Parts: sequence; C-alpha cells; structure tokens
Amino acid sequence: MKIRHLVESQQLDVETIFALFKKADELRVSTEKSLEGKILATLFYEPSTRTRLSFESAMLKLGGNVIGTENAKEFSSAAKGESLQDSIRTVASYADIIVQRHFEKGSAQIAASVSSVPVINAGDGAGQHPTQALLDLYTIWREIGSLDNITVVMVGDLKYGRTVRSLCYLLGKFQDIKIIFIAPEFLSVKNDLKDYLKKHSILFEEQADLNKYLPQADIVYMTRIQKERMSDTEYENAKEAYTITEDNLSLLKDKSRLLHPLPHVEEIKLSVKTEQTDNRVAYFRQVENGLYVRMALLSYLLE
Repeated sequence: MKIRHLVESQQLDVETIFALFKKADELRVSTEKSLEGKILATLFYEPSTRTRLSFESAMLKLGGNVIGTENAKEFSSAAKGESLQDSIRTVASYADIIVQRHFEKGSAQIAASVSSVPVINAGDGAGQHPTQALLDLYTIWREIGSLDNITVVMVGDLKYGRTVRSLCYLLGKFQDIKIIFIAPEFLSVKNDLKDYLKKHSILFEEQADLNKYLPQADIVYMTRIQKERMSDTEYENAKEAYTITEDNLSLLKDKSRLLHPLPHVEEIKLSVKTEQTDNRVAYFRQVENGLYVRMALLSYLLE
C-alpha cells in the first residue's frame, strides 16, 4: 500500500525502495517538471544544510515552489509558544507537502497525525532520518552493486545517531547482512535496535578496534560525535576516539566505500586531494545522490 507520510524507515518495503531507486536513476538522466504548481514547505527547528537545500533544490528541479524557514525554533510562532500541532495544521493550509526537522524524538509522528498534506521526517531529535537512510542505501547500491551479502562497519555516535538507526532499519530488509558496531562504550547502539536486527536475522557485533575491522568492510559508515546531544565531558572523551586518516584508509579494500551523512569534523582527517581522487571516499557522491532520491520521493508522494 502506498504510504502517505514518511516518518520512519520501517514504512518502506523492498518493492517501494527499488521503485524509488529506479525513479532516482531516471531523474538523474532527465528531469521532468511533474510538480509544477505544487508547493513544498520546509519547516526546520534544527540546523541543516544538505537536507534542507537538497529538498528545496529537488522541488525546484521538478517544477514546484518552496516556502519555509530554516530556524523555526526561533523565527516562527513556536517562539511565542504555539504547539507543533497548530503550526503543522497552519502550514498544511499553505503547502502541498511538508518537510520537517525537529529537535524532539517523535515529533514527526505528531506532525503526520494532524497534517492534511504529506509530511516527510527530515530528522526528529535522536529518533530517525528516513530520507538520509534512503540515500545511504541508494549510494551503497550504486557503489557496491548489491544490497545483499555485505559487511557494514558503523562507527561513532551509535546511541544518538538517527542516521545509523534509520539505515539499520532498511538494512534489515535485505539478506546476508553483517553489521559491526564500533563506538565509545557510552555511545553504543541501543537494545531496541539490537532486538530489531535479531528479529530480522541480521548478524551484528560490537567491537572496539576500528583498524582491525576496516579490511573486512564493504561499507564504512562514519558518523559525527554529536556535541549538541551530550555533556562537554562526554564529548571530550569521545570526539577523537575513532578517526579515518590517510594511514588507516589504506586498510580498506579497493572496492570498499567510505560513507558519512555529513558534516564531518574530527572523525575524518583526509586531505581534500584524497577526498577528490580516492574512489573509496564516497561521501560527496552520497550527498549528490540525496538530491535524486529526494526528487523521487517528492514525486512518489505528490503525483
């Protein structure tokens, strides 16, 4: 059944995922103005560069229009105390679709429950970020050629990292996946996600030595230590616990790929030259893929 809102990765079945990938491939080659006259509202209560701009670019490329705010927490009626429900019901009367980022987990579901137009979750606190997971999966598919029988090493903030959670939920839909989680102990993956992976027969391990497992990886998924979600002491203890450098990048297989949802800070220390010339470094191609995936998703929800 076609979904109306995209709130979490679990909503997407394999058939829908590949239909979106096919559409993204088509739009990469030839853009259509299929959403002419439609309006996208971007409602962002947390900072964003890639997600907000890629959605806005996607809508414009499809012939639609964009309204919105990049700092709704301070420069919208939320600053006056308006509830999220009232804000959504208001914005839904101005637009045909809403993309929302919010600082509270569960806020996307609240928005979808009251909206008269489709809502896309662009990140809800430490909850999920399903469109990032879609573009991550699309990148793996394009770079590796398969979504089955792969080993994914996930590194960094696995406790608060919504991109990790969302991607794991999608990986759980495929076969012979192995995930190796590497994180500071206090940022390790939560039990509910482990339970999901067990239920879907996804092999996973929790390890501490990044360099030991880099040679096994088909995909290395690095994440930023999220300073805004922890104490200063926790951040100082974790910020450089695991890094990719020129030296340990050499441990990756030639066909392996290094991904990151970006922005990256201390966890990746590669020169611009390496980022531009080493084909294993895929995170800027990952960014570009996000445009086409989001174009495909807007088309799917609005056409």
